[in-house]
Amino acid sequence: MPDRPSVLFVCVHNAGRSQMAAGYLQHLAGDRIEVRSAGSAPAETVNPAAVAAMSEEGIDISAAQPRILTPDTVKQSDVVITMGCGDACPIFPGKRYEDWELPDPAGQGVEAVRPIRDDIRGRVEELIASLEARD
Repeated sequence: MPDRPSVLFVCVHNAGRSQMAAGYLQHLAGDRIEVRSAGSAPAETVNPAAVAAMSEEGIDISAAQPRILTPDTVKQSDVVITMGCGDACPIFPGKRYEDWELPDPAGQGVEAVRPIRDDIRGRVEELIASLEARD
């Protein structure tokens, strides 16, 4: 599907929120939407509490690797969703930008991550609906 929309999720460490959002989008949209995620200062690994919280939903993000945010990644994406990365995200004309204000799950246990995960799921479902309404 060459004309499928591309979504980029960006947070600082690319270890929690953006990885959970990417996991949900991949799971819920399949190959209808291209999914990317990156961080302005990526961590070494994905947050274990985020992995555990997503596992409870039947979504395995344990193999995901935090990636550095590059201008090219932004240029190649139709929708850029930021989650607390502030001014580190380059802005290009013609892209759709959304900022999702979500608590940072870094250093939190799985109990604290679950409500963040559930919030992300709802937002991803709305995102999918808005992208598919464009077609």
